[in-house]
Amino acid sequence: MVQWIGFVLVLMAVEPKSAEGKRDEVLYCSACMAIAEELKYSISQIDPKKTVHVGGFRLNPDGSLTDKKVPLARSETHLSELLEGVCNNMSDYALYEEPDTKQQSYRRFAPRSSNGGNFPDFKNFQFSGPEGSDSLKFACETIVEELEDDIIALFAREDERVAQKLCSEVSGLCKSSVFQRTEL
Repeated sequence: MVQWIGFVLVLMAVEPKSAEGKRDEVLYCSACMAIAEELKYSISQIDPKKTVHVGGFRLNPDGSLTDKKVPLARSETHLSELLEGVCNNMSDYALYEEPDTKQQSYRRFAPRSSNGGNFPDFKNFQFSGPEGSDSLKFACETIVEELEDDIIALFAREDERVAQKLCSEVSGLCKSSVFQRTEL
């Protein structure tokens, strides 16, 4: 019996994809889009004049220093810090159903302080208690863990269409044509 359990564990370790279930596209695509939205907003709140030194402080053969300044908001260090807390914002999202098409996605319902406290129309949101935001937070954490380097690289470049590139092209989480048309 112990040998059988050991054999099953070895199979699970060798074939992790088969043990992993299919991901819910609405949940994971929405989490990816939310990550892009939250990071974009956080970056916009940083003073664009603030810079940080990057690179080594080694002397070049000609005696000059290799020192470069980049905007703080787009530095790898700052983006890493933002990524550490981005999934905590998933409690500000809930399942939303488009009234005309009945397409579902998770959207931000909580207003940001910078928009004057304007609340969205809640009638198309489905609030399922903490389990809804917990599953979105778990999906967010999974995406951040798997794609941290890609996320940082896209945001460091000040890439246009970062949400589409991250969520459709890089991760493949938003495959449906409904999500392909979504712009952030």
